[in-house]
Amino acid sequence: MTDLELEIRPIDAGFSLKARIYDALKTAITGMNIYDDGAQLRLDERKLSEQFGISRTPLREALARLDQEGLVEIVPRRGIYIVRKSKAEILEMIVVWAALESMAARLVTKNASNDEIATLHNWLDPFDKNKVSEQVDEYSDANINFHQAIVGLSKNNLIVEITDGLFMHVRAIRARTIFDADRARRSVNDHRRIVDAIEARDTELAGKLVRQHTLALRDHVEKSVQLD
Repeated sequence: MTDLELEIRPIDAGFSLKARIYDALKTAITGMNIYDDGAQLRLDERKLSEQFGISRTPLREALARLDQEGLVEIVPRRGIYIVRKSKAEILEMIVVWAALESMAARLVTKNASNDEIATLHNWLDPFDKNKVSEQVDEYSDANINFHQAIVGLSKNNLIVEITDGLFMHVRAIRARTIFDADRARRSVNDHRRIVDAIEARDTELAGKLVRQHTLALRDHVEKSVQLD
């Protein structure tokens, strides 16, 4: 199964079944490349019920919650669809992410220990900028994990919460675009400079580099990505 469709695993019945179905569905949707041209956006309720190994009642309750949160849209007599944002909405989301992650990077320089900062190398050191195009899937995941790690190391719960609401869409756009043109090589370079600034506890530079890096994604999407 590719990341263009949901990857569902059965879950055992029991207490908080509805909550676990919701979590599993949200995780599966978040893990999809929903902005890829081949993404399967329509959800089959019968198939999901079979994949989970459950009845449709708790599944429908979980889907209703996802509908309320805007992750899916339940269209009467037509079906259930994973929600994709318009290009204008995506551009706005990236700008907001740039602002939040920039502040997160500043906070990392003040709040994170040296050992915590060193964990950023987990998502950077395995990749050579000149060979990263040969490691497509690995670097795509590492790129996303790198940005999540900066947000987490900020130790600001509100930034973590707000970016979580943007994550599904920003993650999918990063995954779709990371190997456009020369972006992967430049991404590795940018990440190394960001880590250097954070390790040096250079608050201003760390925030600036993260902001510029993410706004470069916005510019690329605006100029080169067709979404609408």
